[in-house]
Amino acid sequence: MALSARLELRQSQSLVMTPQLMQAIKLLQLSNMDLITYVEQELERNPLLERADDGEGEAPVVEPPADADLPARADVPTGEDYSLESFVAGEISLTDHLAEQLAVAITDPALRLIGHDLIDQVDEAGYLRADLAATAERLGASLSDVEKVLAILQTFEPTGICARTLAECLALQLAEKDRLDPAMQVLVGHLDLLARRDLAALKRLCSVDDEDLGDMIKEILALDPKPGHAFGSTHVQTVVPDVMVLPANDGGWTVELNTDTLPKVLVNQTYYAEVSKTARDEEKTYLGECFQSANWLTKSLDQRAKTILKVATEIVRQQDGFLTHGVAHLRPLNLRMIADAIGMHESTVSRVTSNKYMATTRGIFELKYFFTSSIASSEGGDAHSAESVRHRIRQLIDAETAEDVLSDDTLVKMLRDDGIDIARRTVAKYREALRIPSSVQRRRLKQLAGA
Repeated sequence: MALSARLELRQSQSLVMTPQLMQAIKLLQLSNMDLITYVEQELERNPLLERADDGEGEAPVVEPPADADLPARADVPTGEDYSLESFVAGEISLTDHLAEQLAVAITDPALRLIGHDLIDQVDEAGYLRADLAATAERLGASLSDVEKVLAILQTFEPTGICARTLAECLALQLAEKDRLDPAMQVLVGHLDLLARRDLAALKRLCSVDDEDLGDMIKEILALDPKPGHAFGSTHVQTVVPDVMVLPANDGGWTVELNTDTLPKVLVNQTYYAEVSKTARDEEKTYLGECFQSANWLTKSLDQRAKTILKVATEIVRQQDGFLTHGVAHLRPLNLRMIADAIGMHESTVSRVTSNKYMATTRGIFELKYFFTSSIASSEGGDAHSAESVRHRIRQLIDAETAEDVLSDDTLVKMLRDDGIDIARRTVAKYREALRIPSSVQRRRLKQLAGA
């Protein structure tokens, strides 16, 4: 067979992640507060942009895009320093830390939503500032269910979290150390006497001598009265709802965007036209770029608003039972169900529900609270629930031996062999949420146990 060189022309299609598309994706997943900050920066940078109430700018001539969804994946041009993960906060908040543990500890959707609601009422120091009876009434749940969920939350790390009082916080930490004996219970119940240094009264109440009381006080002082402050460096933003859900006259619900928090900008076409007449070539190039960027921003903001409203409306339709009757009527729901109902891609729905909040008659909820997470199948089949994936990770680790301790990379391979498509960082996150040490630590522990 003879070999020869020849030139062939092939036509193919590929999706390129343009800067404008990057911007649209970024805006879609920003919270309203972050969006305001972003738009303020654009207003300072782009002379053709102005606030809607600032002057006589005109809206762009171009029509806003249709309700087409954003692509799930795209090829990024070479040299583009871009990552969707760059928009995710680099430091985990106390709320996120507790929410990750909640996803492992509670699988029932109704109880999980109660858990999210309670977590949202935990302050920076880690204390739960909630009236359990009022929370139960607002959510349409039983008080026993709320108390049950709180008991689970109080087992989370850091120890002492979700306590309602200082005494309860210290008691949780002492119980974790197996030091909450009857004498210590009495001491914790009389912290006012300890604050006044009334040692005589404490000795009498605790039935201990000076030495024992001194040791007990040392243990108390070694505890952390504000366990949530381990996450105190994370900036906490006030929750501002993106969507308002109000009862309608026909017995249904009215879904509206919270327009008070949405930035409104216009493209000053008059200024653009006037300046362009006398501008030099390089100035015209700059003005053209500014004009294109301003037009795209206004379109992206409009599309973002429409998409959020569309997703929120479908969530309300699906969760009408919860809004009307309470948490016991919360319907199992996933991203695919919403995506199929409104004709969008799951990735778009995922971005829309990130950092977005809905104000309802039962409280303010993050949109993602209404979903149960899932992991894609590596074989294109049905998605796997996050709970089942975590359970499988624990099974694999429980079955390992001292001679064959499984690394996170090995777990990824084994899970993919089982048809579960999962990233290494997700495995590590689930393992840590299950309070399972790293492979290095497990190997060391197994070696010590066998010595």
